[in-house]
Amino acid sequence: MLKHTALYPAHCALGARLVDFGGWEMPLHYGSQIEEHHRVRRDAGMFDVSHMLAIDIQGQGTRDFLRHLLANNVDRFGSPGKALYSCMLNDGGGVLDDLIVYFVEEPCFRLVVNAATAEKDLAWIAEQRAKSAAATRVTPRRDLAMIAVQGPNARAKLSRAAPRIGSAAESLKPFHAVFSDGWFVSRTGYTGEDGFEIMLPAAEAENLWDALRDADVAPAGLGARDTLRLEAGMNLYGQDMDESVTPIEAGLAWTVDFGSERDFIGRSALLERAPQSQLLGLVALDRGVFRSHQKVHTASGSGQITSGTFSPTLNISIAFARLPLGVREGEVVDVEVRDRRVKARTVKYPFVRRGKSLIGPAAT
Repeated sequence: MLKHTALYPAHCALGARLVDFGGWEMPLHYGSQIEEHHRVRRDAGMFDVSHMLAIDIQGQGTRDFLRHLLANNVDRFGSPGKALYSCMLNDGGGVLDDLIVYFVEEPCFRLVVNAATAEKDLAWIAEQRAKSAAATRVTPRRDLAMIAVQGPNARAKLSRAAPRIGSAAESLKPFHAVFSDGWFVSRTGYTGEDGFEIMLPAAEAENLWDALRDADVAPAGLGARDTLRLEAGMNLYGQDMDESVTPIEAGLAWTVDFGSERDFIGRSALLERAPQSQLLGLVALDRGVFRSHQKVHTASGSGQITSGTFSPTLNISIAFARLPLGVREGEVVDVEVRDRRVKARTVKYPFVRRGKSLIGPAAT
């Protein structure tokens, strides 16, 4: 049986098209995926992301535990309220999950993990905790809902809809978070636009959702979230990376901290394991829509699209592709789209940020 978030009745009332996403019945769109995409890029939209799981880890030794558990380094947290993007690796250096970790206060941290990997993540964390000397407590926060408000007008409209957290939202810097009147508010997101993610008691979620609608924030579903994140150059777990792929091969080397001598899980494997492929962006030079698993032909050998879509902002097809190491930015390659080959150019992603194209003349 599919699981439902606290906002499921609201989605049904709005006539959302619901789909199975990682065992959750979630809205794909509320009528027009393209319109929802444009509302986020040009104004403000909101997403129910309550299927993701917040995990509180606290107690003596928590910081040392996370220093070993995560590929990025929580020692970068100097003061409470900061957020950090990281991968959690297996012993072979493969990506178990990508997540955001928040420093709440010493010794309390909050992780937000993907819905489809939540149970696997909890089991892995429990296994590593059992091996450690840390007296940590691991608490899955299934009592919380999460709403993401994204877009150039997200800050103003969130302040209007929720005055109780308005001043906190106004003063937050990117990748920072704060507890405000019982809610956890972070200036983070998955769209390439400014915005916030609000974690709050599930019983209060529908009131906030309705207040945001009254403030003219458009509900948006998984379809728009996917096109927005791909334009913004953000990986999707299970497509662009998984346990067989290292963060280096997934274009996430910047999230791995080798600068300190800490022995995080997967470190030795990453130092010993030479990358076998690379992740590059593609933009179409011919007509055709890119999708995952399509084969890519290059002068250095073949590869495969991991995520592909038609970009509503750029009005062309774009993709992430896992390609041989010899391929360079600016090369022309062929993508198998149904029964024909579509020419594309390799580019450095992100493709779009803050509503503006970043690919320049590479697509011409």
